Amino acid sequence: MIVKNTLLPAAPVADEARPYRYTTPQYRQMHDLGFFDGVRHEFIGGEVIEMPSQSNEHYGTIEEVRDVMIALFGPNYWVRMQATLDLSPHSLPDPDIAVVAGPPARKAKTNPTTALLVIEVSDSRLWYDRSTKASLYAAAGIADYWIVNVPGRQIEIRRDPQPDATQEFGHGYATLTTLKQGATASPLALPGAAVPVDRLFV
Repeated sequence: MIVKNTLLPAAPVADEARPYRYTTPQYRQMHDLGFFDGVRHEFIGGEVIEMPSQSNEHYGTIEEVRDVMIALFGPNYWVRMQATLDLSPHSLPDPDIAVVAGPPARKAKTNPTTALLVIEVSDSRLWYDRSTKASLYAAAGIADYWIVNVPGRQIEIRRDPQPDATQEFGHGYATLTTLKQGATASPLALPGAAVPVDRLFV
């Protein structure tokens, strides 16, 4: 999907051609005018990214992970499923699962700006979640980022966000732990808890 900037002034001419990156207010303006009606998408790095359709296995796994996290964290945390995090000025991702501190704030007018744990359930977009999404979440200071790798039947846990000029958003994760079926995982926010890897897959 290509979105042309018809509402706002064009970007200044530079020595090299480069994409025009929208800010969050600019994106919201276009969204409110119906530019993306009927299109499943995310706003990442100033660009509108069209999302592929989901297989039943993919969505079922997301539901499974959500149910496990709700039972694990309890009522003092908000387990959000495919809901927006406000990582302004250029990103409004909709992670498959985000665990936010505090009970659900459904009447709040603004979206959360951080999360204790972000989980992406990944199959056809595994490369994207390992690269672009990982760098984005690291740049936002998300300390605990999990990828539920559907084809590999394993969990990839990324932690210790730090600056990394080689990554898309200038940050990356220093540690990666891969856990296969039969192992257990513990969120940073609940170090005493143990989640069986097998329990996260349908």
